[in-house]
Amino acid sequence: MSSPSTESKIAIAKTFVSTVGSVAAAAMVVRSVSREYMPPEVREYFYFGFRKLINKLSRQLTMVIYEFDGIRENEIYKAAQFHLSARISPEINRLKISKHQNDKNINVTMEINEEFTDVYNGVKFHWSLVSKKTTAREVYNDHDPYTGRSVTRSDQRSLELTFHRNHKELALNEYLPFIINEVKERKQGEKTVKLFTLDGNNRYSGMPNMWSSVNLDHPSTFATLAMDTCQKEKLIKDLDRFLERREYYREVGKAWKRGYLLYGPPGTGKSSLIAAIANYLKFDVYDLELTDVRSNSDLRRLLLGTANRSILVVEDIDCSMELHNRVEVQETRRLVRDRRGMLQEEHKVTLSGFLNFIDGLWSSCGDERIIIFTTNRKDKLDPALLRPGRMDVHIHMSYCTPCGFRLLASNYLRITEHVLFEEIEDLINEVEISPAEVAEQLLKDNDPDVALLGLIEFFDVKRKEIEEAKIKAKEEEELAAKREELAAKESEKKKQMESNSGSNGILTPSPSLKS
Repeated sequence: MSSPSTESKIAIAKTFVSTVGSVAAAAMVVRSVSREYMPPEVREYFYFGFRKLINKLSRQLTMVIYEFDGIRENEIYKAAQFHLSARISPEINRLKISKHQNDKNINVTMEINEEFTDVYNGVKFHWSLVSKKTTAREVYNDHDPYTGRSVTRSDQRSLELTFHRNHKELALNEYLPFIINEVKERKQGEKTVKLFTLDGNNRYSGMPNMWSSVNLDHPSTFATLAMDTCQKEKLIKDLDRFLERREYYREVGKAWKRGYLLYGPPGTGKSSLIAAIANYLKFDVYDLELTDVRSNSDLRRLLLGTANRSILVVEDIDCSMELHNRVEVQETRRLVRDRRGMLQEEHKVTLSGFLNFIDGLWSSCGDERIIIFTTNRKDKLDPALLRPGRMDVHIHMSYCTPCGFRLLASNYLRITEHVLFEEIEDLINEVEISPAEVAEQLLKDNDPDVALLGLIEFFDVKRKEIEEAKIKAKEEEELAAKREELAAKESEKKKQMESNSGSNGILTPSPSLKS
């Protein structure tokens, strides 16, 4: 037998269900009547009025973040999507999986109509992915900025962010900026460094993709670089300080860039150091061959075609162009034929144009850039190229040192001590040998004893080569001195003969004239 309280609850439940049914039936009747007899304008008026009333009563605020802003991709949408992909909740039932050819990992994102709740500083933020069908339209593809291609889309996707109204300022000023910065750092850490070179087909055709790229798979790092430890630490600190001083550069009115000059004999690791810097910073590398650039205007276009957070490299600058002499030389104008066969005046990159490229107004077209010059002969470069503001840090890439040798032995032979180390270090202090030559000898055998003995024998060969080169250079110097001495004697003899000829050649009257 049921108790009075139970009967009372059942009666209340029946009344509630009956009321809900009546309200629902009334709503359906009102809806059908409004559709039949009420004009569309009046229906819209009541609809928006009812929605406005509901919004006033609700304490929730919803921000709609569309995938595209006009025809360009929305940075906030991409950042939020990337942010949510790392915080996928087990409660989500549907996930979108994708992987591009060059991606290292599988991409996991929310599927349409799924929801996720994120917590930031104790505040709950509710995300949902919405998609609506629209008419087909062209949108710009930011995934490939060098091609400038657009894609056709027939849907409009958006992320809806819902939270309490009181947290609007928190969402705009802290939460969304936090997402954008966090995503930038994650992408930079996971970025595949690329090496860009000039595209021979498009650089003069007016196409936006003047650079073509490949993945930079160079394994060089600061840990494996055979470089003086103190010099290496100073360089790393300088790079870190450069990255942290964005606002400082703005305050002092300087473009956010840094210039490095790497100089030293061939084989001392200049290219390896560039790769180590690129791998450390996760900066793309743009390899610029100046001899392939036809004019100052082309040089400016190439600069505008480079991205932020990149390294511009000009290798062997002393051999690339005639940039080692600031004195202007009168040059003959040459005529060349263009693609149409028409003759036109040849244009060249000038020293002033190149200086403006690295330190003038055009150098400020971009942020967080590094410019690196390499040369085997620093003394051949014009001082204008070397001053601070253009080349801020000069790094001497010297011959192999005992410290560098020990690092190479650790990398190639997996040893840190050996009975032959002391003898080899003494030889390194006596004989100039490049890290590349040492590495080549260590590569010849996996057995440390055999490899190190081979290196000692190589030192003997290298010493003989150096002595022979010195003897040859001395002989050439003596021969040149003798030639100069002979030329001087010949010149002196010629002057003496001309002097004697002038003193003996006294003019006398002709016999016929005397009479």
